[in-house]
Amino acid sequence: MMHMTCLNPVLASIAAPGTLISILLGVVMFGMGLATRLGDFKVVFSRPRDIAIGCAAQFTIMPALAWALARLFGLDEALTVGVVLVGCCPGGTASNVMTFLAKGDLALSVGMTGVSTILAPFLTPALTLLLAGKTVDVDAAAMFVGILWVVVLPICIGLAARRLCPKIVERVVRFMPTVSSITIVVIIALVLTANVERLATGGFSVFIVVILHNVCGLALGYLLAAALRLAEPKRRALCIEVGMQNSGLAASLAAAHFAAYPMAAVPGAIFSVWHNISGALVARLFANSDGHDQRVAMESTRRDGR
Repeated sequence: MMHMTCLNPVLASIAAPGTLISILLGVVMFGMGLATRLGDFKVVFSRPRDIAIGCAAQFTIMPALAWALARLFGLDEALTVGVVLVGCCPGGTASNVMTFLAKGDLALSVGMTGVSTILAPFLTPALTLLLAGKTVDVDAAAMFVGILWVVVLPICIGLAARRLCPKIVERVVRFMPTVSSITIVVIIALVLTANVERLATGGFSVFIVVILHNVCGLALGYLLAAALRLAEPKRRALCIEVGMQNSGLAASLAAAHFAAYPMAAVPGAIFSVWHNISGALVARLFANSDGHDQRVAMESTRRDGR
């Protein structure tokens, strides 16, 4: 009994929503580390301009959109900081899958996700402080440490495990996408369940803001790439990378660092659901457009051959 009494504070700490969500996100990031090869970062050195353009777009378009939409719709402090957190987070691994399905530049997508994740401990707290610091107290230093523990450390452990135990990792890594998907679903369920009553009494506007945030991010990412005259596969990669965020990290940061504002975790949870739907739709649209172009070209060739 004495041992259980001593363990009670530890168990309570682990079961706390913020801590539990952070642990779950750490599992997802560990899976990302297991699936990452050092060769994935070659694109950073072979195509630094593309990576720089993509990451600059990631950390300017989405934060600016978040702040503007929160102001436009008059969101309260909790929802504002939640939307801003989503905008200030790096890209997520789901964007790599969607870029592949869209027949986009997968190497660029993976490189952008990796670099934006490395930059996240510095840029996410700084941008959150800049955009939401006048509304709520933002402890940028604590957020920096939190991202290191929840994102960077699990990824590094995953990379190390891949290096030290490649045969075991190859057997395990095939299951990680499923594990990560289930873990994200649990995070979403924890956040939404804790705030279901608040959502039912006036949280509808946040759904509109989240959808607009994502859709505008997708559109502006593509338009920027087009304006810079990048090739079509690069345009698709930028479109998806800019529009899709590591929203699980946003929910985790909100739960851990803005516990006084429970609704702050909601935008990240909603974004996690919505961006997978919109990303799949955009990927299907791009893939279908390729098929249509090929059919038009074949019909033109047949007509010319007559």
